[in-house]
Amino acid sequence: MAKVYLEKLSHLISDLDIADEVAVKLEAKHFFSGAALYANQVLCASWSPAGLAFKLTESEVTKLIDSGKAKPLRYFEKGHVKKGYAVFENPEMMKKTRWKNYFLKAIEEVS
Repeated sequence: MAKVYLEKLSHLISDLDIADEVAVKLEAKHFFSGAALYANQVLCASWSPAGLAFKLTESEVTKLIDSGKAKPLRYFEKGHVKKGYAVFENPEMMKKTRWKNYFLKAIEEVS
């Protein structure tokens, strides 16, 4: 299953030309049942059965969750909330271009 998410994440990053917009090394890797994007070896985004998640400022995460646009990130139903991450369910139902700004913010957050 992780391979599917790695392919989805890699294609999305490529389609959005994310690497052309940043001055850091990006690397997508599989993990557990999903895939993660690393900026200079620090995790900044992931795509898993939970959805597409981004490492953002606490204030932005709170704003997104409070508005109902995103949910807190939990990798397992009863798992703990991963602080500093907002997850968007069903990302394939949205236009790809919506995600570019979140990728750039997430990369900036960990750089």
